Amino acid sequence: MIVVGTQSLNPQEFPSVTTQTQTAGLRRFEERLRQHEQQLERNLLTAVEQGRQAVAEDTLDVADQAVLSYQKEMIFSQGTEGHSQLTLVRLALERLREGAFGQCMHCGKPIGEKRLEALPWTPYCIDCQEKIENGEIDDVVRAA
Repeated sequence: MIVVGTQSLNPQEFPSVTTQTQTAGLRRFEERLRQHEQQLERNLLTAVEQGRQAVAEDTLDVADQAVLSYQKEMIFSQGTEGHSQLTLVRLALERLREGAFGQCMHCGKPIGEKRLEALPWTPYCIDCQEKIENGEIDDVVRAA
């Protein structure tokens, strides 16, 4: 049984069509994930470079130091969020290699096709994501 979006495909029913459709769909997701991974890596490198450039000098007055501190905090925040998303993208690529892409990591049900189109790195179906956001279940991906 192969899961792509909300469809569970049985390769024995339509061997050539299913395999071609599934392979093309997975390749498309893999390409999008790889492009996003590269963009995130570039963004993280830029954030590191900006952080190195934002060095406090003794000659700055208090207002300038406050602005510099705020800028550093924003760069750090962007880097942290970028790193988290990069981790999700890499985990999605790993699930592609393992044949588990498109399955919710919590309940095992298929992740909706529209959700995968919007967020191909998502590890959860919409129901489990809502439960995580409401504190009803733990986010095993972020905890790891």
